[in-house]
Amino acid sequence: MTDEPQVTEEKKEESLDVEALQAERDQLFDRLQRLAAEFDNFRKRAARERAEVYARANERLVKELIPILDDLGRALEAAAEHEEAKLEDGVRLVHRALSDLLKKEGLAEIETDGKFDPHVHEALLSEPSDEEEGSVIEVVQKGYKLGDKVLRPARVVVAATPEE
Repeated sequence: MTDEPQVTEEKKEESLDVEALQAERDQLFDRLQRLAAEFDNFRKRAARERAEVYARANERLVKELIPILDDLGRALEAAAEHEEAKLEDGVRLVHRALSDLLKKEGLAEIETDGKFDPHVHEALLSEPSDEEEGSVIEVVQKGYKLGDKVLRPARVVVAATPEE
């Protein structure tokens, strides 16, 4: 008769252990769900903030381009009045203002003096020339870099050996 109460107590203890483990599991699962929700909210907030930063960067550049747009408008008004000298001056003013703004933002013209460099030049033609073979003899379209990144390669004509 003494064995029966011990078996019942062992079952109660096992039952309590299982219940405690299930409660701990439920608590951990709840924490995991909350952590997953927090991470999802963080990811969405970071994407939203990144989009705002891009918008602000463009906003600043556009604000700096507005005076150049005004200058271009004045040049077009001068063209409508057939004042060629004023038109040319207006266009030069707009070109200089835009060029200065883009230089300030880090835009640089790609050098085309010397040898052809396939990393920054795009060869459109090769022509026989007295120049050294592989040197740039004509620039068809200027190329530009922003920092170290090539935005547009310079399109050039490259010297080839002269035909005899």
